[in-house]
Amino acid sequence: MIFNKHTARKTAEVLLQVNAIKLSPKVPFTWASGWKSPIYCDNRIILSFPPIRNYIREAMGKQIEKQYGKPDAIAGVATGAIGIGMLVAEYLGLPFIYVRPDAKGHGRKNQIEGFIEKGQNVVVVEDLISTGKSSLNAVNALRDAGINVKGMIAIFTYGFDVATKNFEKANVKLQTLGNYESLLEQAVYTNYISEKELKTLSDWNSNPSAWHPN
Repeated sequence: MIFNKHTARKTAEVLLQVNAIKLSPKVPFTWASGWKSPIYCDNRIILSFPPIRNYIREAMGKQIEKQYGKPDAIAGVATGAIGIGMLVAEYLGLPFIYVRPDAKGHGRKNQIEGFIEKGQNVVVVEDLISTGKSSLNAVNALRDAGINVKGMIAIFTYGFDVATKNFEKANVKLQTLGNYESLLEQAVYTNYISEKELKTLSDWNSNPSAWHPN
């Protein structure tokens, strides 16, 4: 799923550096789903740091060209991936569109914003993959509009089994710059977390919906 270990470790390094990812095994976060979690990820923070956002856009852009050649457009998933998706499109010199969770209830009632024609090819840019539900909702909207989705690229994935199954079922190729395993490796390497905290974080990832802090 990741492109290579070097990119994954570098991505983990920069995300931890600017607190786009926070690890807190002792005082966990509560997600919107109600899950208790020792990790919180908000990749929109990278947009405020030019060197890091440039690293992410170039890494994504180069991998898109390598994997798919140049598609007709880049599609970002609203709202988290609009900023980085636009940066990737700019880097590649391509048109940019974005996909809302649902169609607007007024005006033109668009779900897909921007100009694209039926039959054209897109690569979808996402900031974060958890279960994959919202990401695949965007893919379905594009497909329903007659647009060919060549694949999806994301900054980071938690690596949940449910996400892997969802993407396989939807027949969508997903690749990411970083993943949870490489994040923990980098966090231990830099003494961000201890070996004991590493076990807590690993236990959470194996069964996040049932995990509770000790």
